[in-house]
Amino acid sequence: MHLMVSKTTLLKELNFIQGVVEKKNTIPILSSLLLESSNGSLSIKGTDLDVSISTICEAEVSAVGAICIQAKKLFEIIRALPEAEIEIKCGENDQVSIICERSRFKMLGQPKSNFPEIPAFKETLGHIPSNLFKTFITRTIFAATNEESRYALNGARFELSGEGLRMVATDGHRLSYIEKKGDFVSNFKVEAIIPKKTLTELVKLSSETEDTVEFGKDENHLFFKLGKRVLVSRMLSGQFPNYEMVLPKENKNSFVIESQRVAAATRRVALMADERSHAIKFEIGADQLNITAQSSDVGEAGETLPIQYAGDPITSGFNAQYVNDFFGVVNEGEVRFSFKDGNSQVQLQSLADTEYDFRYVIMPMRI
Repeated sequence: MHLMVSKTTLLKELNFIQGVVEKKNTIPILSSLLLESSNGSLSIKGTDLDVSISTICEAEVSAVGAICIQAKKLFEIIRALPEAEIEIKCGENDQVSIICERSRFKMLGQPKSNFPEIPAFKETLGHIPSNLFKTFITRTIFAATNEESRYALNGARFELSGEGLRMVATDGHRLSYIEKKGDFVSNFKVEAIIPKKTLTELVKLSSETEDTVEFGKDENHLFFKLGKRVLVSRMLSGQFPNYEMVLPKENKNSFVIESQRVAAATRRVALMADERSHAIKFEIGADQLNITAQSSDVGEAGETLPIQYAGDPITSGFNAQYVNDFFGVVNEGEVRFSFKDGNSQVQLQSLADTEYDFRYVIMPMRI
C-alpha cells in the first residue's frame, strides 16, 4: 500500500471513527483500524464488534493494499502533523511509514486477515432527513437507561413505516416519545431497538451532513448510510415495554408556561434538593405554580411562578434531573404540563415543536 492523502481530509474521518474503537484491550485487534487503498480512495474501518463505522477518503494511490494500524496512536500522529499532504506506505513485515514534510513516523501494523468481517449494507429500506434523525435521537437518548441489566432499555425503540417515523426511550421512571408522520419508506415496516452507543455515534455523523440517512436491516444488524460513511450496529434483543400503555390518556388538568422560565426556576430550586433523590415538589394551585426543594443537610429553596390554572389543586414530586433533561432538548417557547392527579405520571409537551409529536412522561416521586 502506498498513497498520498490530505491531512485535513484524513483527520476528519479518523475523528468520526474514534468513538467506536474498542478502548479495552480484551481483543487487541479491535483497538486498530483497517486501512485499505484502492483506485483513488482510502477506505477506513473501525469496530468494537457491536458498532462499526466505515468511511472513505480521496487519495492519490500508487499501490493498492491493506493494513491494520493502532487507532489512537494514528489519530494522535495525524492530528500533530502540519497542514500538508501525508504519505502513507506499507513496507516489509507490516511496517507502516507516515511522512509529512519533515516529519517521519514508523508504526507496526497487522495483516488485514486479523480484522473482523463487517457486514455489508445490502438494501435500503428507508430515507430519513439527517437533521430530523438527529432531532429524534437527541429527544430520546437521554431517557434510555444506563443499567446494563435492563438490556432492552439500553437504547431507543425505532419504528419506521410508510406512515411515518417514531422513536421511544425509557428507563422505567420516565419516557420520551417522538413521532413524525410522512412517507419515509414504502411497503416496509421496520421495528428495532437501537443501542445507546449507536445513537451517540449517529448524532455525530448526522451533524456533519445534509444527506439523507439511508436505513437498512438484516436479521441481526442495523445499517445507516450517511453519504460516504456507513454505520453498522447490532440490534438490541429483548422485549421493549408497551409504551402506549404509559402515555397518559386522562390528564385533564393542565397549564401552559414559557419553557425557559420554568426551566430556570427548576434548576435554581434543585440546588437545594437532596443529593441522592434530587427530589423537587410541584404545588399547582389557583393561577400559580410553586416549586420547592429541601435537604436536611443543607436547607431549602422555593420559587413561585404565575400560570393560568383553574383545576383542582395538585401536589406532586419529581426527580429534578428528569425535568431538567426535558428542558435541555426542547426549543424556546411554551410547554404544556398535563396531570391527572398528584400520584400519576405527568406529561410534558413543547408547543413550539409543531413539526412532530414530542411527548415526555415522568413518574412522580413520594415526598
